[in-house]
Amino acid sequence: MDYSVVIPVYNEEKNIATLYQRLSSVMKSLKKDYELIFVNDGSTDRTLFLLAELHKKDAKVKIINFSRNFGHQMALTAGLKFTQGELVAVIDADLQDPPEILPDFFKKIDAGYDVVYAVRKKRKENFLLKFAYNCFYRLLKKMADIDIPLDAGDFCVMRKPVVETLNKLPERNRYLRGLRSWVGFKQTGLSYDRQARYAGRSKYSLTKLIKLAFDGIFSFSYLPLQLMFYGGLASLFFSFLGVIWAVYQKFFTSNYQRVPGFATTIILVMFIGGLQLFSLGIVGEYMRRIYDETKQRPSYVIESTIGF
Repeated sequence: MDYSVVIPVYNEEKNIATLYQRLSSVMKSLKKDYELIFVNDGSTDRTLFLLAELHKKDAKVKIINFSRNFGHQMALTAGLKFTQGELVAVIDADLQDPPEILPDFFKKIDAGYDVVYAVRKKRKENFLLKFAYNCFYRLLKKMADIDIPLDAGDFCVMRKPVVETLNKLPERNRYLRGLRSWVGFKQTGLSYDRQARYAGRSKYSLTKLIKLAFDGIFSFSYLPLQLMFYGGLASLFFSFLGVIWAVYQKFFTSNYQRVPGFATTIILVMFIGGLQLFSLGIVGEYMRRIYDETKQRPSYVIESTIGF
């Protein structure tokens, strides 16, 4: 098998036909053997039915069907484990990442790279969403212990050894683009203009986007824990200064009794209390991930497969 293409899908009935036509047209033009692996992430619309109909017409269409919705990153993880191709492409089903540029990825691979990831030059989302994405990617790059490329999503092509290495990583709170950088190998980016969604609406809710952002930060950075330490150290320092000030007012001035201090006390209590709760929240995020790992539950449940 020369090429494998992994496509996670969740309630994408309006995009399936167009996606298949464009993707299969590109892959056929390469004149090599390929497979299209669709991972149905617990869709509740006609997505699975449409995929099954495509398989009846084209044996290159293969389907992994989850028992429920486990999330985009888990769908990618499952798809990668089923691939057989020497080169593996990852692409979303909403057609924001145009299949027509896949040959450019393969040419870069042929030039000697192991991973070619897409770098978004322009996005078609609204201003606030674009601003949030830009801030997050730059924040993550500053915080991460590894070099995660700016504005690079999951859209990429990888050689088989890279995919095999990713498949060996057991962690459950997965941030694929971070893991892709972590494994190393020879990598390069390919710039492109990201299109607007072809049909339907995004399945990434605000809650899911925040979880994905947290997975990226807490999986690849210890900086939040370090900031807690420095914040606590600063609080101790200012508290010590406050003690010195209070002692000075008590024994070396005559106006100590005239200093009410109520507002200052309340502000300090609220500041320290807020800092403690914030710190506990950060520790909780790390502990939640430790708890997920120790439970040893599978990351996803496959109800059925078609075409394998």
